Amino acid sequence: MSNTTDLAAAVKDSKAPAISRAAAVMRLLGKSDAPLGLNPIARELGLNPSTCLYVLRALVAEELVAFDPASKRYSLASGVLTLARSWLQRDQFAELSAPVLERLAGEFGVTVLGVQIFGLDHIIAVGVARGSTGFQLATEVGSRFPALISATGRCIAAFGNHSEARLKARFEGLRWDNPPSFEEWMAQVEQTRVQGFGIDEGNYIAGVTVLAAPVWQAAGSPSHALVAIGLTAALERAGLPELQAALVEDARRLTRQMGG
Repeated sequence: MSNTTDLAAAVKDSKAPAISRAAAVMRLLGKSDAPLGLNPIARELGLNPSTCLYVLRALVAEELVAFDPASKRYSLASGVLTLARSWLQRDQFAELSAPVLERLAGEFGVTVLGVQIFGLDHIIAVGVARGSTGFQLATEVGSRFPALISATGRCIAAFGNHSEARLKARFEGLRWDNPPSFEEWMAQVEQTRVQGFGIDEGNYIAGVTVLAAPVWQAAGSPSHALVAIGLTAALERAGLPELQAALVEDARRLTRQMGG
């Protein structure tokens, strides 16, 4: 299932359709490499063009979306940055994890993310730090990923108290470079539960190792995770066991600081 199909389904099933439509439009514009016209937006989201135009005009009035009269296309406006900056300044995990991400990235030369977990739906990067190695993952603050993908997904499955049936249904929609079977993946989930961190060795992205350690803000399922990403060969040279230990220790420290 594509991301745009997910957005259209969310709009259709929402109990607050006006809010859902506005959010879907902004997410679509945020993912697009170029401004979009009214009809492509309406078509992607399964909206009536007149309804879509109403939503777009409201977002333009709030300075969250910009309209170019010459091309008649829409794009995200700077008002989104104001909202994002305000949220980042008030989010406990984003504030506490920022120096942790920078330290781990600098010490091990890897890309390190702080992500927020939204159940089995998705995860969102709320912090990014990049090391000095040549490999750089094209991920920014606000990037969204399917919840169960890669090493973070193994943590969510291991510590989230989800039924195997629900996990399998979500697993079947994931896209990997080298997909594991569900049986292999479940064995890796159990390993994650035992060792306290998840690892993806070339499944999500060929030649790339991803590590993730869960963070709790309260009792129950993990609320966040620390994620380290690097070329497999480079990580082995930098000291993979040391990175694993540092990631887990920092995740535990953040959990304590957040009251989890």
